[in-house]
Amino acid sequence: MQSNFNLDRDMKNTILKSTALLFVLLLTAFTATETKQVDTDQSIINWVGHKVTGQHEGTISLQEGVLEFNEDQLTGGNFVMDMTSINTTDLEGDYKKKLDGHLKADDFFGVKNHQKATLVFTSVTKNETNYAVVGDLTIKGITNKITFDLAVSDNTATTTFQVDRTKFGIKYGSASFFDGLKDKAIYNEFDLKVSLKF
Repeated sequence: MQSNFNLDRDMKNTILKSTALLFVLLLTAFTATETKQVDTDQSIINWVGHKVTGQHEGTISLQEGVLEFNEDQLTGGNFVMDMTSINTTDLEGDYKKKLDGHLKADDFFGVKNHQKATLVFTSVTKNETNYAVVGDLTIKGITNKITFDLAVSDNTATTTFQVDRTKFGIKYGSASFFDGLKDKAIYNEFDLKVSLKF
């Protein structure tokens, strides 16, 4: 009798463990993260750099990117930008060529040694109208935390935020580090306006 009781107890424990495992597997299946590839050809990254006497603007190409969703709620994302693609769109001819070259030089983004910049979402919080995102942005091998709001609708995600270039070792023309620049000063922050298609 005792051995039968132990056998029954062991069988019950096995059944309970199997049921619990099945429940966990089913729960995981129903709440699995869905990864959506970003269409790099349809997505756009615009930049605007400001200086005392005006501004310049242009584009950067997105090399690859994904957004992660759980039950249609954004939960994560990561992206790679092609820094060799930096392009000025408000100038032409020699002026454009000169500024493009300067932005790619070591004074700015140093694309010879740092061809990629990356952004990895570390926290995503849903609010009333969009998502509050915290991410790790890496430029020139230096990583800093950034925060921004991201709006998601249908197959499009959009955001606009500022980046302080000096936090990534880009100090050229910054009045924070060089005296006497006057009207030659370039502001530390540049704007990024991003539209992602997925």
